Amino acid sequence: MIKHIVMWNLRGDSAEAKAEAVALLKRSFESLRGRIPGLLHLEIGVDSSRVDYACDVVLYSEFESQAALEGYAVHPEHQRVKNELEGLRIARHQVDYTPEI
Repeated sequence: MIKHIVMWNLRGDSAEAKAEAVALLKRSFESLRGRIPGLLHLEIGVDSSRVDYACDVVLYSEFESQAALEGYAVHPEHQRVKNELEGLRIARHQVDYTPEI
């Protein structure tokens, strides 16, 4: 298994604009459930801490293998989501790792 974690800060000049961006990102990524081979788990978390160094949103996902993660990166459904969210982010951070057992 490989875990894929991505965190974003999103555009938004007001709390309402930021909330709309978060909702769009959440809907878009949640639409991938059941559509990507090897994607075992996907969840979106929205920051509630509101500390100045926090990211707005996190994607936590699990894939059955490195090959499945690589397939996800180029899968047409993932590309669709990337296109839907174009220009929405102002920062992105990622970590992929294999959990130690």
